[in-house]
Amino acid sequence: MFRRTFLSLTAATMLSTPALAGSHSMDIVDTAIGAGDFTTLVAAVQAAGLVDTLKGDGPFTVFAPTDAAFAALPEGTVEELLKPENKDKLTAILTYHVVPGKVMSGDLTDGMMAATVEGSEVTIGTMGGVTVDGANVTTADIEASNGVIHVIDAVILPKDSM
Repeated sequence: MFRRTFLSLTAATMLSTPALAGSHSMDIVDTAIGAGDFTTLVAAVQAAGLVDTLKGDGPFTVFAPTDAAFAALPEGTVEELLKPENKDKLTAILTYHVVPGKVMSGDLTDGMMAATVEGSEVTIGTMGGVTVDGANVTTADIEASNGVIHVIDAVILPKDSM
């Protein structure tokens, strides 16, 4: 039993270490692209013209919704937001997911308010798991060369965006 557990832990460590070590040399955008579960987010960042910003020096903290989070929005929402005439609205939504500075999960406290690049604040919860404006953080502290990504299971919206 002990040997099987040890071998499983060793294998898991060996498989996960290169992914984490490699992410430090990649910026936030490249880390999101490499993860493979953020194609909608990356497309939205490109449509909003935010790629260069999120490849910049930072540091940034990004609460990154997965493709499944975008798919859970009402039908047609993503397609509508990606239209050139909705660039300002898309930019506001995306920058609402970004906090200036590098905020690791250990820095978060329950009820904490964090100012976003969009200009509003998000509310952090830590009771029963970490949440950001009610979205669950499913993976925390994915480090990139210019900040950190926390994966969330929902798209969070500024109060007056929709």
